[in-house]
Amino acid sequence: MKLLLKYKKAIVLLTLICLLVINSNIVISGLDSNLFGIVFSIVLFLIGGRKTSFNMNYPLWGLIFLLEFISYRLHTKSLHFLALALLACFIYYSFTQKFSFIAFICILLFSSLFNTFFDYLTVEIKQSLCYVVYLTLKNFIPITKIEGVNFYINNAKITVDTACMGLSMFKTGLLVGAFLLTLEERKQQKYYNVKQIFLFCCLVIGLNIISNYFRIITLILFNCTEENTLHHTIGLLCFAFYQIVPMLFFIRYLKPKKEEIVHTNLAQFTFIPIIIGFLILFVTSVEIKKEIKHDLLENLNPEYNTKDRIWVNNEVYKIVTPEKLIYIKTPSHNPLVCWTGTGYKIIESKMIKRNNEKVWMVRMEKNNIQYSSYWWYECDHKKHTSLVEVLLIKLFYNKSVRLINETSTTK
Repeated sequence: MKLLLKYKKAIVLLTLICLLVINSNIVISGLDSNLFGIVFSIVLFLIGGRKTSFNMNYPLWGLIFLLEFISYRLHTKSLHFLALALLACFIYYSFTQKFSFIAFICILLFSSLFNTFFDYLTVEIKQSLCYVVYLTLKNFIPITKIEGVNFYINNAKITVDTACMGLSMFKTGLLVGAFLLTLEERKQQKYYNVKQIFLFCCLVIGLNIISNYFRIITLILFNCTEENTLHHTIGLLCFAFYQIVPMLFFIRYLKPKKEEIVHTNLAQFTFIPIIIGFLILFVTSVEIKKEIKHDLLENLNPEYNTKDRIWVNNEVYKIVTPEKLIYIKTPSHNPLVCWTGTGYKIIESKMIKRNNEKVWMVRMEKNNIQYSSYWWYECDHKKHTSLVEVLLIKLFYNKSVRLINETSTTK
């Protein structure tokens, strides 16, 4: 027992490495999508970690338990990867009693969970920004009309690309903000409190919206919505003028106030919560490797003729008819993301009533051909339009949920 206690930190690190090896596929996938952000977050944790009077054991352990409960029930690999990252933070905090709230926010920001959340909101955010731009420019230039993200100016159609939403710039802006906060902390030898960090994050988000607003205006005025050198130059200039410069200005007036806590007895290293954390993640790791049965065709409406069925993979079922193309998928496959990924430009997305039931309607375009697409989630023969709602149904009641997407050419 004395030997175990003597090498307890080495044992914990070895166990963590074994757990990462067990989840190697998930870890590699997570690093592949956000390698730079994750490495940057680790560096921030090492150089920006400080002792805090707030005991982080219970919040971290509770968050890990919540993420793993959802991952276990829904086999959500992105949440499981985030839980692994938080376990590493938990162990670091247990070893040193140091924690970095700035780095913690960066870990959440560069998780695939945030990517998924942003992907689901991109179209709606882009449409809202385009409409505000239309209200701004309609009195200055001859805009005939606006349809979603399409501007009609002098009988010419200008489409605002999805890239103009600037997800990469949004992340980069918050990353620069985190770096500036950490740099200021080390310079002043003091630390920001949680309220100050939260306010600065809100400021960065607001600056990002302003940056994208002026970016879209500039691209429309220069008629440069297609990706080229000028397009990217405008994006970088807007990022510099409307995000970096204001951040450098405001950071001068946002000074850290808290002194570092030299001694604290609130959080002592203990095996018990770490062992429990390892057990929870190990059980979930074993469960998440099992092949889940989706039951996509269970009690399917007879109007869908499955005679000429095509299984794209075990999560996507395809039905081709002369009138329309039908996809039946798991709820994780957002049609907006899938269509955009295959080269379609989303013109408009909105919720409508169809046969007295709410569904999503999408208008999109590819190769100068317009398409109308309707999609919804289905559970117990009821249609739903909220992903959160159907995931809660699946989480607590373990009911089969599918996504149905019908697409046809616009006449």
